[in-house]
Amino acid sequence: MASFEEQKLKYQTVLRQIEAQGIRILNLHQQDGRLFIKGSAPSLEAANNIWNEIKRINPKLDDIIADFPVDSSLASATARPKATNSRPQMYTVKPGDTLSKISKQFYGSASDYMRIFNANKDTLNDPDQIQVGQELKIPAA
Repeated sequence: MASFEEQKLKYQTVLRQIEAQGIRILNLHQQDGRLFIKGSAPSLEAANNIWNEIKRINPKLDDIIADFPVDSSLASATARPKATNSRPQMYTVKPGDTLSKISKQFYGSASDYMRIFNANKDTLNDPDQIQVGQELKIPAA
């Protein structure tokens, strides 16, 4: 049987994503040889993202018990942009990026992609057409 520390290490990407998704951990311990995680999620999307990562690591789910009920009062905390000053940040588009994905990274919500598109209308004609290596302005909130 794996130790608590070994299980936390195995699910390290899940624990990191819990923080990134704005999920509040209420309980994290080992119970009956399984890692037990209980937390409150700001949205169903955030909870589903965590479940997708858990299933990626262990599709059998045989060494973990997790529960992430949605608490919509947490949603405002994850909607804050990571950019904290009033000047836009610059971001270089990477393979696999979309404006929605970039928006999720900076604002916590994929649906805010039009903020990025509108800030880059001088170089973008279509929000679905971005190129790897392209420099984008990421406006602050």
